[in-house]
Amino acid sequence: MSFIIVLHPDFQYISSIMKALRKIGYFSAFIIPVLTIISFYLGGIANLSTLLFVYLLIPAIDSITGRDLSNVPKASVSEVANDFYYRFITYCWTFFQLTFIAWAAFVFTIHTLSLFEQITFIIAVSLSTGGIGITVAHELGHKKSLLERFYSKVLLMTVSYMHFYIEHNKGHHVRVSTPDDPATSRQNESFYAFWWRSVTRGYKSAWEIENKRLERKGISSFSIHNNMIWFTLLPFIFAGLLSAGFSLYLGYFVWQPIVFFFAQSFFAFSLLEAVNYVEHYGLMRKKIDENRYERVAPHHSWNASQIVSNFFLFQLQRHSDHHFNAIKRYQVLDHYDNAPQLPAGYPTMVLMAHIPQLWFKVMNPRLKKWNELNPGTDNASQ
Repeated sequence: MSFIIVLHPDFQYISSIMKALRKIGYFSAFIIPVLTIISFYLGGIANLSTLLFVYLLIPAIDSITGRDLSNVPKASVSEVANDFYYRFITYCWTFFQLTFIAWAAFVFTIHTLSLFEQITFIIAVSLSTGGIGITVAHELGHKKSLLERFYSKVLLMTVSYMHFYIEHNKGHHVRVSTPDDPATSRQNESFYAFWWRSVTRGYKSAWEIENKRLERKGISSFSIHNNMIWFTLLPFIFAGLLSAGFSLYLGYFVWQPIVFFFAQSFFAFSLLEAVNYVEHYGLMRKKIDENRYERVAPHHSWNASQIVSNFFLFQLQRHSDHHFNAIKRYQVLDHYDNAPQLPAGYPTMVLMAHIPQLWFKVMNPRLKKWNELNPGTDNASQ
């Protein structure tokens, strides 16, 4: 009888275990900052550990485990979407990132580090604050809950990119995959050209959107009601408070927290822009008339359903479904077979994006093939 049990396990029980493991999997995001902390105290070459983990080990595991093409059953979507557990993880990350930033700024200030250690540590921190922190901020910023939106703004403050809250929700999601969107990369546009355009025009667009909002309400743009004034000032205030707090604690003035804060912010939002570059490269919506484009659909975003990297990025790589239904929670985002598929997860693609000739060699043939198989798209007209 025991032999039969081994050959015929309780599949329902195994299924429950797999579901539990998948839920726990989203806590894997915390591995990256913990690794950064351990590596810092080991010092020296160990500070490369976080970069190697993100850009070598995760892609390697992705290649072994492959893609998860399954979706939450429709009958279970409501239950899973409303499960507080998934929100709890994002709330935990918000408080963790605030603590992590304060710790990182403090140890950067009081320890004597070589130039190599300073640079690698700053970049390692940004992989958490930018790679995961902005991803969580992005998730929370789309929700109706005022608490979640507040947490989103707090996280964006820690990377000096608070205007993203306005531009992404009210700009990018409206204009995505059109020539009017700063955050949509064009075919044959390098990441570096895209970075400048997205950063500068995205910030300008956020001001324009906010000014129009105030104008509709009859409120002056130069008032305390202008969110962009606050969003611009708050990172400087936060950096100043870090410096003032550590100065009081140490008994002498320290400027290092300010330098560290804005340095990691630069790498953090640059990582966001690299992800933006990957997500919509070369994809364009068809123009219906002089003023309108077709509705946003799953095929207007590159999709990636690699199992492991999606755990670390809260399923951000299922970007096709996110743009199709922006308010949908990360745990119930669907994989779409009829959306263009990236050849690898974001860590690999972000690294590739920094080498334009390699990026074009890999992605242009894939984009061309997609256009040929889907002649109804308007990618050729960009």
